[in-house]
Amino acid sequence: MEKVYKPNVIEWVLRVGVFGTFIGHGCTALLVKPSWIILVTAFGFSSEMAAKMLPLIGILDILIALTILVKPYKAILYWAIFWTFITALSRIIAGQGVPEFMERFANIACPLALLVFINMKEKATKNYE
Repeated sequence: MEKVYKPNVIEWVLRVGVFGTFIGHGCTALLVKPSWIILVTAFGFSSEMAAKMLPLIGILDILIALTILVKPYKAILYWAIFWTFITALSRIIAGQGVPEFMERFANIACPLALLVFINMKEKATKNYE
């Protein structure tokens, strides 16, 4: 008999946290926020290219937000951790300083915590089988 995967309250809080981060940033990217163009150009892209990329980034962020809310696939969580780290790091690269990076560390920690939680839950389930 196949076991049914049931998320608990802690997992839901983390899923909603990741959802909130990615839906908020996705919607802001869709608006092509001028201060975010600087963050993209810090990686060597032109302002014009950055303005074209932001809506695509926004759509991807929204898709990630919705997917994590529905089902937190590990591959997507790995991407979320990588992406939140890179976007926070862009603040340092763009010359905004380490405090700007640190301020955004919760954006990294939330998908990381969700991934750790899911891995621990899977390990515990295997130990009881």
